[in-house]
Amino acid sequence: MSADNPCLTCGACCAHFRVSFFWGECQSAGGVVPDDRVVQVSHHLVAMLGTESRPVRCISLMGEVGCGVRCTTYEQRSSTCREFTASWEDGQHNPHCDKARAAYGLPPLTPPLQPRVSPDRVA
Repeated sequence: MSADNPCLTCGACCAHFRVSFFWGECQSAGGVVPDDRVVQVSHHLVAMLGTESRPVRCISLMGEVGCGVRCTTYEQRSSTCREFTASWEDGQHNPHCDKARAAYGLPPLTPPLQPRVSPDRVA
């Protein structure tokens, strides 16, 4: 994750949504997610500790939401976390990112400015 990644000054998704995934992603089943970081929420699903009930805050989230955060299990995070992207990452809007940010009074992320190409100007 690069230093200019907006997630490093946000963390709202980790403190707003339940992070559930198939139990097979846990280390005891051959996956990468540490077993001591999850709780069983159904027959087939586990959730990151701290996200299974309100108020939500993932056990792996370190720092202050909206200021500076990091994931203490980043390299061992679940598919749910790997698949969740910041709004406008790769040019795609993510309304769930906006919703989590709004819950913490943070503005939605905006698409990056695109250079305007003028047909009158040729390099």
